[in-house]
Amino acid sequence: MCVLRCVRCVGILLIPMAVVCMLSNILLLLPGMNVHFLLEGHVTREATWATGLWGSGLLVLVKTRHFLRPETKGCWEFRSQMLAHLVSSCVCLVAAGLCCLVSATGLVQGPLCFHDTSSGPTWGVPLQPLPDRHTGYLYNRTLWSAVCLEPRGVVQWNLALFGAMGAVSGLQALLCGANIINTLLGLVLGRGSWSSMDRPPV
Repeated sequence: MCVLRCVRCVGILLIPMAVVCMLSNILLLLPGMNVHFLLEGHVTREATWATGLWGSGLLVLVKTRHFLRPETKGCWEFRSQMLAHLVSSCVCLVAAGLCCLVSATGLVQGPLCFHDTSSGPTWGVPLQPLPDRHTGYLYNRTLWSAVCLEPRGVVQWNLALFGAMGAVSGLQALLCGANIINTLLGLVLGRGSWSSMDRPPV
């Protein structure tokens, strides 16, 4: 059936995306591949929320199992399966959307790093957009290496990983949104309508 093939395809696509989000979030917690920044609490706030781990990662992986289950027999069983797919798709959509939002926020705010101030070096978020200083660092590459002293290369690290996590979770949200429409059609039209659409002409 067309609807179940689409659900299965979405499930297969979501698995590697969830893995990418989990790996990106883990690496964000380890800037410069050094665990002591995490242990000392010197990690970007949006990374510590771990939405890529529990949201677009584990939660999506758990719900994706429903998309890969075999087709059930009977009309009511089919609609029950569609309803389960619908709920799972909604949960995945919320999780992926939240991860995408947090990733975009972390990307715009910039990393937590050790930087110079008028009162001496301190930890903070010096690259966040402020009206009296600058509108952000994303389009001003001179700030990338001139502001943050530690961790080394943290700006590029956050740019790459928050960018990847945001893009992948955004794609997850789009797929889940399409899957909601797909399962709603299956729920409303039922097995018979979709089967007749799939049946080759005589």
